[in-house]
Amino acid sequence: MYRRAPVPLYYQLKELIRDKIRSGEWAEGMRLPSERELCEQYGVSRMTVRQSITDLVHEGLLYREQGRGTFVRRARINQQLDRLTSFTEDMLNRGQTPNARVLSAGMCEADSMVAERLQLPPGQEVFRLYRLRTSDGEPLALELTHIYFPGCERLLEEDLEHNSLYVLLETKYGIALVEALQEVEAGLAGKEEANLLRISPGSPVLLTRRTTYTDHGHPVEYAVSTYRGDRYTFCTRLTREWR
Repeated sequence: MYRRAPVPLYYQLKELIRDKIRSGEWAEGMRLPSERELCEQYGVSRMTVRQSITDLVHEGLLYREQGRGTFVRRARINQQLDRLTSFTEDMLNRGQTPNARVLSAGMCEADSMVAERLQLPPGQEVFRLYRLRTSDGEPLALELTHIYFPGCERLLEEDLEHNSLYVLLETKYGIALVEALQEVEAGLAGKEEANLLRISPGSPVLLTRRTTYTDHGHPVEYAVSTYRGDRYTFCTRLTREWR
């Protein structure tokens, strides 16, 4: 470390660690050397090491596990918001293995929100599906989906742990999904959500509400999803109209 440099020691160490992560020398999931080892290796105080690591934890490059140490965090999933895709399709396009665990599935009466989004009378029976979505075995999102079309109760017979819901709707039920309106907002994980997503209660999450429409302009799906905030970034391209 350069003690006479105008840049503070903690910042120098932080950038050194960042460079090791960027170069791949310190790979995703790797456990960092202990604070004592870093102090000895770079000739700095424990306070300097702690401040460097804390900054990188806040930036999302590292994470701590109680009793185990500090680890290099996996890169966030950059989710583009310009295409209508299912979770399964998106993960397959990334070369990952998607899966789902059905937490509950059944028919229920549409409450006022679901009825409004699906343009149905309140109390209309709809198909309700609650799933934990994983990729390469890692829990990433919770999806609460409501579906309505004549005969939607037949979805109870489908294997929705190993099949894409969107692919089933399009190929087996002849429902063309062409567009969706999606809202995104920040939130905090509750106890049940945190347990399923393997994060701490109160951890940041991204909440989405999606209404999906058919080629005839009819809403067929209303889905509320909870994504891990430490694993997802939502991106969209904006253009400016010149007058």
